[in-house]
Amino acid sequence: MFKFLKDVVGGSGTGIKDLPYNIGEPYHSAWGSWIHHRGTSKDDGSPVSIFTLSGSNAQDGHLAAGRNGVKRLRTVRHPNILSFLHSTEIETFDGGSSKVTIYIVTEPVMPLSDKVKELGLESTQRDEYYAWGLLQISKAVSFLNNDCKLVHGNVCLASVVVTQTLDWKLHAFDVLSEFDGSNETSSQMLQYAWLVATQYKSMELAKSDWAVIKKSPPWAIDSWGMGCLIYELFSGLKLSKTEELRNTASIPKSLLPDYQRLLSSTPSRRLNTSKLIENSEYFQNKLVDTIHFMEILSLKDSVEKDTFFRKLPNLAEQLPRQIVLKKLLPLLASALEFGSAAAPALTALLKMGSWLSAEEFRVKILPTIIKLFASNDRAVRVSLLQHIDQFGESLSAQAVDEQVYPHVATGFSDTSAFLRELTLKSMLVLAPKLSQRTLSGSLLKHLSKLQVDEEAAIRTNTTILLGNIASHLNEGTRKRVLINAFTVRALRDTFPPARGAGIMALCATSSNYDINEIATRILPNVVVLTIDPDSDVRSKAFQAIDQFLQIAKQHYEKTNTSEATGDAGTGSSSIPGNASLLGWAMSSLTLKGKPSDHAPVASVSSSAVTSTSSNASLVVDTPSPAPIRVNSTPDFTEHHAPTSPTSTDGWGELENGIDEEPENDKDGWDDLEPLEDTKPAPALINIQAAQRRPVSQPVSHTKASSIRPKSTPKLSKDEDDDLWGAIAAPAPKTSKPLNLKSAATDDDDPWAAIAAPAPTTRAKPLSSGRGRGAKPAAPKLGAQRINRTSSSGM
Repeated sequence: MFKFLKDVVGGSGTGIKDLPYNIGEPYHSAWGSWIHHRGTSKDDGSPVSIFTLSGSNAQDGHLAAGRNGVKRLRTVRHPNILSFLHSTEIETFDGGSSKVTIYIVTEPVMPLSDKVKELGLESTQRDEYYAWGLLQISKAVSFLNNDCKLVHGNVCLASVVVTQTLDWKLHAFDVLSEFDGSNETSSQMLQYAWLVATQYKSMELAKSDWAVIKKSPPWAIDSWGMGCLIYELFSGLKLSKTEELRNTASIPKSLLPDYQRLLSSTPSRRLNTSKLIENSEYFQNKLVDTIHFMEILSLKDSVEKDTFFRKLPNLAEQLPRQIVLKKLLPLLASALEFGSAAAPALTALLKMGSWLSAEEFRVKILPTIIKLFASNDRAVRVSLLQHIDQFGESLSAQAVDEQVYPHVATGFSDTSAFLRELTLKSMLVLAPKLSQRTLSGSLLKHLSKLQVDEEAAIRTNTTILLGNIASHLNEGTRKRVLINAFTVRALRDTFPPARGAGIMALCATSSNYDINEIATRILPNVVVLTIDPDSDVRSKAFQAIDQFLQIAKQHYEKTNTSEATGDAGTGSSSIPGNASLLGWAMSSLTLKGKPSDHAPVASVSSSAVTSTSSNASLVVDTPSPAPIRVNSTPDFTEHHAPTSPTSTDGWGELENGIDEEPENDKDGWDDLEPLEDTKPAPALINIQAAQRRPVSQPVSHTKASSIRPKSTPKLSKDEDDDLWGAIAAPAPKTSKPLNLKSAATDDDDPWAAIAAPAPTTRAKPLSSGRGRGAKPAAPKLGAQRINRTSSSGM
């Protein structure tokens, strides 16, 4: 890519081989006899600029001036003066002649004339950029003249270079010398003035009138040079003779008075560059003000910073795009990284970063963003999470797993509900990049806690997130987590949108369940919600039932025809309802703002299309409605199933080790009775109705009814027609089981069946496991009867 200078490498000297830089192609222009080359470091390949100056012998006047320039550039340091890195002088021999070459290595820069052509700025944007550049050169000249008492001697377009961040810097110090007005001789002052071209010399310097020069202020010669620079810059032409400076047609009107004072024929009346910086109206523009604010950001208070960064995104669109990307963007990234910028600056950073290519964004923006995740500033963390969709895809999986997620995960347990919810939503972007170890060992445990969060919106969105990241979990984790999370928790939540989210999540992940899980664990829980008080939940329940019944039907057909015996137990992934969940879940997860800013969810249409928009407002924190109470069926939304003996979160074995196989798969639903037994007999329904009516017992039976039998005889199938026989007390003074046939004939006294036995009665233990044993407590017949017909554990 780069080629070495043949005339140097081809010599017999070996010094150039020791130069720790590669010399590349030269630029077309440079100051004086110097050649400006592109270059790179041999250590890390970083770009540099290399200036070379050659002479036939060591006593050459150009080489002597070059050595003066090297010495001055090494010792003079200023932000607007070219930064020195390395220098060397090498003598080479080619045949019978010798050649001496001076090398100066500096930061990577480009000649101003080449950069102006490359940018191609016009009108206002050109004037704003020129104003910024002239301001920088004026500061450098003022520093030399006023602070160091030095005279540059040849300020012009060729002596200005531009850095990669588009800053202008002054160089070409070959003529530089001290200004000594007290010395009568000129031998020590501007001894290399003969290098300056005639058209750039002020009148007194052109006449070599050293008496006038010594009486003039230190800035007189360089102020003239500033006038030459302004003329060449705005005219676009290289100055060929001094008289051309009178042509002011191209000079901006706001700069013209200062331009004329810089070129005053009287040296003492020339404008000091320090005054040019302070008083010139030309330097007052948006670009100059914006960059100046960024450079002194640490001196501003929090109110000024906040106001500035909120305006910056819109302001950046009005500034020259290249200057924003190469100058403002690095300043902004540095300010954020070191903590001097406020949280709103992140919005401006991402806005500017969107104008970069993907590779440039990865190199210039992502390192700063990754470091910001470690910030303790809650406002910065909130801003990062709110904008994570703008940069999340650019993050590498390794960076997310090792550098980003550990800091983001602290938000799961934050005291702010808003931050917990933002952290939860960010997982939609970050979870696909996490390793299985992090997903199973950390993320799922946090989600398990969030599914019982006090905020209903967070519980809802946790279910939505699980449905969306299910495909990134391994098969064993899906088996342990999904059904438990969606049925045991989501479908029993008291917040209607949470129950709706559980139904839709089951539909979206239907391909992960086998036919046995669908028939025994999913459908029984979803069917209960067809009588949910919320119309949207009912609508989703019927959609889910249709979908899972379709899967069951496909399994039946495949089993009967033996067409696909290997895949008979898997769910169908081609159900139309799956696509609507993804859109609905995404719209909810990307909703901006605090949960309290949104209204409660209203009744929603049952169509899959309208559910996407209507459920976008699931992030709410309104009081939960009352739990559902169904009299004739078990209440799945109000009562919680008993937890697994080895699990504390209802997700199988998650808390006991993700990588271990569960010893049992209990999730609180294993004790359900077979489906054919869940519907009570007609006679039982009548008994339950009678039990729900208040009963006023006669006074004469108070004492007798306080004594309960210790056993209940086993019922036969033929005795279900007897409404009260099932709970009749045994006959007094007998130790044999009660004959239910005789009790069935006693219809005249409805209370006889539940009368207490005589004190001497001794009943046998409970037979066949039907009903509850005797307990010394007040009679609660209704509750006993419900528990008699179902062993669901409620």
